[in-house]
Amino acid sequence: MNRALTRILFAIAGLYDSLLGAAFLFFSDSLFDALKVTPPNHPGYIRFPALMLIIFAALFFQIAADPVRNRGLIWYGVALKASYSGVVFWYHTHGGVPYFWVTFAWFDLAFLILFLMALRKPKSA
Repeated sequence: MNRALTRILFAIAGLYDSLLGAAFLFFSDSLFDALKVTPPNHPGYIRFPALMLIIFAALFFQIAADPVRNRGLIWYGVALKASYSGVVFWYHTHGGVPYFWVTFAWFDLAFLILFLMALRKPKSA
């Protein structure tokens, strides 16, 4: 993947994770109510991951700013996306998880694949 596409990819990933993190940080009760999903028994179980998404969004924006210099940081994004999608897909196939979470896992799997593609050296710049 060339530098321009890598910059766009990580800008989109940063925007996605920052919006998702902010939505869960500030509107989790409304989201759970609207989607008829039982929330966890304590808001900290949602707020902490929401803040982690915002932190990772900052990382993705940093990669977007200079993907060559920050290439090593891409592995952290790969780990995040593999962790989330792996856990959700595992529980989805072994006992179930609300489909609400599975939707995000598909997005993260797509990001994971694209992040791995971004790690490959382009044949031409």
